[in-house]
Amino acid sequence: MIVGAGIIGLATAFRLARRGHAVTLFDPEPASGATYAAAGMIAPTAEIAPGEEENYRFQRGAIDAWREMASEIEAVTRRRVAIVQTGTLIVGWDASDRRLIDQFRSVATEFGAPMRDATRDGEPELFEGLTARISEGLVMAEDGWLDPDEAVSCLMEANEALGVRLVRERVRLAGASHDGVEVETESGRTLADYGVVTTGANGLPDGLTVPKSPTVRPVRGVTVRVRSLDRSALPTVRAYVRGRAFYMVSRPGGYCVLGATAEEKSQPLVEVGELQRLLRDGLDIVPELEAAPLLEIRNGLRPATTDLRPFFVALEERGWSWSSGHYRHGVTLAPLAALDALSAIKPS
Repeated sequence: MIVGAGIIGLATAFRLARRGHAVTLFDPEPASGATYAAAGMIAPTAEIAPGEEENYRFQRGAIDAWREMASEIEAVTRRRVAIVQTGTLIVGWDASDRRLIDQFRSVATEFGAPMRDATRDGEPELFEGLTARISEGLVMAEDGWLDPDEAVSCLMEANEALGVRLVRERVRLAGASHDGVEVETESGRTLADYGVVTTGANGLPDGLTVPKSPTVRPVRGVTVRVRSLDRSALPTVRAYVRGRAFYMVSRPGGYCVLGATAEEKSQPLVEVGELQRLLRDGLDIVPELEAAPLLEIRNGLRPATTDLRPFFVALEERGWSWSSGHYRHGVTLAPLAALDALSAIKPS
């Protein structure tokens, strides 16, 4: 059984069901947390950060892993999750921000990440829609994106086709049973041979013991969806704006996701000041957003560890494991995280 149906839980259920396991998945509101707010970037190079070389090495295989899982989903549903690899263009708003790019370049070079410089004069198409004051940037060609809503829909359909039982109830209590593991929900008790917790920032259900290490804390993220210019065939835009991070993921038809907020807060809400800063940064980088219709605002809590590394660990209760700590990389790492469960759970 799996407790938690975000992108990690859905991918884990799919991989286990494909291997022949009978899977029950518990979540009162599937994909309503960090997955719901995610922009869908698969950006191991653009997400490089000091001290996270291990994360980068792990994530470099993410696009290939998603393509493999997309093919498996298509074999079950005849629907394919589109994996778009257009790269990332990183730009800076002012001189201080361009120095941040230089610092990023230094770390990325140390990690051996592929990149190249680009200028508006040499490749004007890359800067389409960006403010005229930005004349240069850094291209990370290996990055890509997908639509998390599409991925969730395809995984839900594939899991249903494979016989995954979805219980839309909250797990009140979980623990070990005489023959395996068990959970208690409003409708009663469910027994299984093995259990995996994939509840993200919500932590462990009652009855399961939190290991001394790792621990997870919630980090709130907000994304804004608008209808604006279509840069879906061009690199995703990432920018430093007065020291803050900003991104715009553009999908076909001009559906754009704006984001990059990261607040150390545990309330799933949107504050006026946080939203104002995000929109102001977006307007500075992409002036055309001034006339963009506002479609939706989403927020979610991302699970972060002290060292920002994801984990898959056995809990003290026999038969239970915990997969979490994916922070801002949940969508990126979903197919790879699912492989951890495959390694831990042997076919019956």
